[in-house]
Amino acid sequence: MRAIAMYLPQFHTFPENDEWWGKGYTEWTAVKNAKPLFKKHVQPRIPMAYDYYDLSEEDGRTLKRQAKLAEQMGLYGFCFYNYYFKGKLLMEKPLEILLKHPEIKMRYCLCWANESWTRAWYDKQEEVLLEQTYGKEPDWEAHAEYLIRFFKDERYIKIDNKPVLNIYRTFDISYLSDMLNVLTKKTIDAGLEGLYVVGAHTAGEIDNRKELMDAYYYFEPGYTLKHDMNLLHILSYDIGTGLRHAFNSIFKKEVLERRIPVEHIYKPIIKREYAVNEFPGIFLRWDNTPRRGHKGLIYTGTTPAKFEKALRALKNKVDGRENDFVYINAWNEWGEGAMLEPDVQDGFEWIEAFKRVMDEQ
Repeated sequence: MRAIAMYLPQFHTFPENDEWWGKGYTEWTAVKNAKPLFKKHVQPRIPMAYDYYDLSEEDGRTLKRQAKLAEQMGLYGFCFYNYYFKGKLLMEKPLEILLKHPEIKMRYCLCWANESWTRAWYDKQEEVLLEQTYGKEPDWEAHAEYLIRFFKDERYIKIDNKPVLNIYRTFDISYLSDMLNVLTKKTIDAGLEGLYVVGAHTAGEIDNRKELMDAYYYFEPGYTLKHDMNLLHILSYDIGTGLRHAFNSIFKKEVLERRIPVEHIYKPIIKREYAVNEFPGIFLRWDNTPRRGHKGLIYTGTTPAKFEKALRALKNKVDGRENDFVYINAWNEWGEGAMLEPDVQDGFEWIEAFKRVMDEQ
């Protein structure tokens, strides 16, 4: 099994965040401001050694440390989010630094996070901060030219000698076929052997244009929550959420409204049969209250032992395949409480659980 961890680059300041969320805003801002919402709720989460790192440091010190840790624990590589809006880039700095430092031994690929940015963190999804539009062929060519700089990196993850490009919401792109033809042609013209396109199975609409994708990865827990949860569990979740929402509305309280036992997600993930071109996904823990407060969602009962068991089950499903990838959500989604990185509260327990699975023959 080759595990790839999703990687969020929002740990540095940039002008758009300053404008939208306040001067100096980074992911750490939400993490530091988090508050416990019930008894034994562990918030705020604190990174190990209080290392609130800055990914814009030109020497790449954090990336170097993360690469070393990944190698020690047996993590195959990272999948960095690419925020590209018809020629406009956001949060590109960490990737640019990685490209400048070939001595950093870090395998990686990119995932085009092609969503519009809204104020969803404040339950205002209708307030669009930056709309995702796709343009026409010249815009696709420009995106390809940007991506090719990374595709040519020896560290870039390839399948069948083709660079892997993950696309988060393929369903949103009505002319995806034309776009991929342009991206693939530009990639071949640059001297590479083509493009290996991996679409995402997410909480959104299912894209059944299988002829356009080389493979799919499962983005968890979102996919299972929306498409594959037991009906009784869905009913229990809906009733509980509705009751807590009504309580908050009537009594002007801020009780956490959404909570789901982690087993309700892990069991379908483990039970599911995956086609040879489907890469399973798994998450460790989840608590996005740093971003969304009492409107957030927590998967309860998460432990390193349960994660270890689920990861081992997925390893047994993909071992022996030529393309034996599993996607982990995530390396450093601190604002969603989904991180492999060690924290003060749990230490290296999650990493140790991961390493035990990877060390097994």
